[in-house]
Amino acid sequence: MAKKSGKKKQEKAPPKKISQEEFEKRILDLSSKGFTSEKIGETLRREGIHPKEHGKKISEILRERGNYISPDLKNVEAKLEKVKKHSDKNKQDKRAMREKERIFSKLRKLKKYYKKV
Repeated sequence: MAKKSGKKKQEKAPPKKISQEEFEKRILDLSSKGFTSEKIGETLRREGIHPKEHGKKISEILRERGNYISPDLKNVEAKLEKVKKHSDKNKQDKRAMREKERIFSKLRKLKKYYKKV
């Protein structure tokens, strides 16, 4: 007898047809909640709304409205905050101190890259 895996497959919602204005409004709503363009795309796909049907990328819509934050930058900043918090609490942790320096360096490089682009 075959074993069933413990994971359940997510039920895909049937595709929804919404107008371009509703699509952009939904994106801006999710962006105001603090979602990155990656997370907005995942959420919309779960709801059955596919960005490819609307012709514009999510990041393009957010750039036009001035709400775009690079997911790379946001993720590295969040990681740095976690490591700083740990390092402040655990002064003797040399590995965390080194990790903090490494992540800070990565953040500086990303900021420099996104400034050029």
